[in-house]
Amino acid sequence: MNKRRAAFVALLALISGEAAAVQSRDPANPTCPPNPDWSTYAEMRFTVRERSGAPPALLAEGAIDEAMLPRLQQALDGFRGREIWLRSPGGDAHAGNQAAMLIRNHGLSTRVPSGWACLGACAFMFMGGLDRAMDPDGLLIVQMFTFTSDPSVRRRLATGGESRERLFDEIAVASAAQASEDNDLLIRMGVSRRLLTEIVYRQPGVAGPGHPATRRCLTLEEARNYRLVTDGGPAR
Repeated sequence: MNKRRAAFVALLALISGEAAAVQSRDPANPTCPPNPDWSTYAEMRFTVRERSGAPPALLAEGAIDEAMLPRLQQALDGFRGREIWLRSPGGDAHAGNQAAMLIRNHGLSTRVPSGWACLGACAFMFMGGLDRAMDPDGLLIVQMFTFTSDPSVRRRLATGGESRERLFDEIAVASAAQASEDNDLLIRMGVSRRLLTEIVYRQPGVAGPGHPATRRCLTLEEARNYRLVTDGGPAR
């Protein structure tokens, strides 16, 4: 192959690669791929992955709720490795913060491996790691917490009247408490609170005209800038 043809092939490969990268973005949310792999498990499950020549890793995969906290405690008590890998569509914000404290109390590091996604409450659970790593193809995704996505809350809002007014008051109180808890967690874990003011709190709680995307995929540079990630190395 002569030099001119080789250069042409290289240019074609570059253009094709850039086109593929563009196609991998979600048109409604250019910061994220269309189908992040945050698992489809309705409940978070914990499994130990043995690794040749390295300590085992604890895999945490699935949705986050209050009921998973005892299971996490049990998994951590019996775990002899140093790292927990996270893949989750998020869930209960308070439970995510509690999980972060459990992970920190056990002195573990956290990681989002290549191809995995960690959304919402999972990103706060991730903060519990003494060291925190996101592989180049891993996804840390943040969103504004909201109570209005709960079906029972939506039903109460639809009824109107005095019940609706009381619900607005309850949501306001719960939102303030959650925001305070989130700020406290970031301080404890050494994460910059600018992550909340500059990114998280600027995401719409509910999709609508002009703001179809409610999630924000962080770049590795952003995650490092906000001290969310302390180690950018690949999973071993």
